Amino acid sequence: MQFEILTIFPEMFRSFFEHGVVSRAQKNGPLTIGVRDLRAFTHDRHRTVDDRPFGGGEGMVLKAEPLAEGLAALGVLPVSQREPEMASRETVVLLSAQGRPFTQAVARELAGLERVVLICGRYEGVDERVNELYCDREISIGDYVLSGGELAAAVVLDAVARLVPGVLGNEASSEFESFGAGDGAITADVDGVPRSQHGAGGLLDYPHYTRPAEFHGMAVPDVLMGGDHAAVRKWRREQQLRKTLRNRPDLLEGAQLSDEDRRILERLKGEDRNIGRR
Repeated sequence: MQFEILTIFPEMFRSFFEHGVVSRAQKNGPLTIGVRDLRAFTHDRHRTVDDRPFGGGEGMVLKAEPLAEGLAALGVLPVSQREPEMASRETVVLLSAQGRPFTQAVARELAGLERVVLICGRYEGVDERVNELYCDREISIGDYVLSGGELAAAVVLDAVARLVPGVLGNEASSEFESFGAGDGAITADVDGVPRSQHGAGGLLDYPHYTRPAEFHGMAVPDVLMGGDHAAVRKWRREQQLRKTLRNRPDLLEGAQLSDEDRRILERLKGEDRNIGRR
């Protein structure tokens, strides 16, 4: 898979790409990343990439011409001139606070493409004509404002890259985790307990523990030490529901839950109400 990034601060990506799974993926082959300096596509001595907004207002806006030339250098045509089959192979993404939320589902969609071009917005934003002429989608990584799209591009790249076959050492690592893939069906083991939230609509992951067995007076839960795999699965399922109820109750509305899951949730809600009365 290939990523291309258009930015006025290419050096911001250097450290990120030299470490971790992204670095290994580039060395081993499943991932290639190109970072293009937007100032290379300017033609004045000051290498100007921004200008004041029409209509007045605060801040500056990234100009359309350098972005269009940068995209052309990558072989990106305006949307109206692209062959229909290109949509299944590549996409052009504008990173901005006005975009649609970036989710694990979007990451999986992008991971199925051959090339993703990321445009890093800056200042007050990007000339909207670039968005309308060249971009297939506008993405935001959260309901807050960053100084630029570089951090957002790094987030998107990392989330998508780890879903590309061959990037992670264990392919199940990206499957069985918070917001793991799911086709809407609950995949259960023989005892009726899902192996993970993978097929259960994207619940949060359960807590994890490792050595030592006791740390600052806190012991690892006994169930994880007993060797009863069915009991471990049931405990983990309850912890998934507990953590999702506590941290992201909104996810429960669209989750694929079994009758047993719903009984557990009612008990957990009752426990919370009882704690509040004490």
